[in-house]
Amino acid sequence: MWAAERRGNGAAAVEIGESVRGEDVYIVQSGCGEINDNLMELLIMINACKIASASRVTAVIPCFPYARQDKKDKSRAPISAKLVANMLSVAGADHIITMDLHASQIQGFFDIPVDNLYAEPAVLKWIRENISEWRNCTIVSPDAGGAKRVTSIADRLNVDFALIHKERKKANEVDRMVLVGDVKDRVAILVDDMADTCGTICHAADKLLSAGATRVYAILTHGIFSGPAISRINNACFEAVVVTNTIPQEDKMKHCSKIQVIDISMILAEAIRRTHNGESVSYLFSHVPL
Repeated sequence: MWAAERRGNGAAAVEIGESVRGEDVYIVQSGCGEINDNLMELLIMINACKIASASRVTAVIPCFPYARQDKKDKSRAPISAKLVANMLSVAGADHIITMDLHASQIQGFFDIPVDNLYAEPAVLKWIRENISEWRNCTIVSPDAGGAKRVTSIADRLNVDFALIHKERKKANEVDRMVLVGDVKDRVAILVDDMADTCGTICHAADKLLSAGATRVYAILTHGIFSGPAISRINNACFEAVVVTNTIPQEDKMKHCSKIQVIDISMILAEAIRRTHNGESVSYLFSHVPL
């Protein structure tokens, strides 16, 4: 039993309602919503368990906070993902379980074990079950950075892939897009690890339709959907925008009928079970648990 509350000045207060001495503790907290409050609450919970003599504390973070700030891309920019890694370690976390990190190298920011699970098996399952013409589709990356992700999915489906090269003038503003690959008379499936304001994927969808795609789907692991995202999706030409529930989507689905959700709770549950029992987790990198 946990009790987490906010004090008058907004400070998080955590109380553990039962003994955790010698126990293997798993704390599930995603980096979404009030991200700073949730991160601070997670750190305090980890520390509370550690000083209450828990044997091992594992932080299960489906959507890793500040994952996009993983490098110094301009002068005096912070590497916040590394700072979050340090904070989790200092708080007392012994192990991290997360999903589809923005850059896999973030695992190297930690000196403790990190299991970076993939949504890919669940995405493949969704495509095969929900897109009748999936054998005649093209998997498309909305930017060059996601090329590795789409080639992996395209190989496993035995279909073609394409990518969109984009030139940015400034953050969150796309200037020009160039499609590399053929989508004419095919179903186009845009795949990315996260969508925030959705400017890129909506531009990409228009580009694909103008290049001759018959239908356009978007499949994203983390649907952040901030600012104008929902209105952009509603006005865009998507058949469906498919996200996982690493971030809760109930409220967004009320305002956008195109959003569909893949449940990844079983993947996380199986990862926790295997970790607790000392079994290999690598099976989950290519299979969806039954």
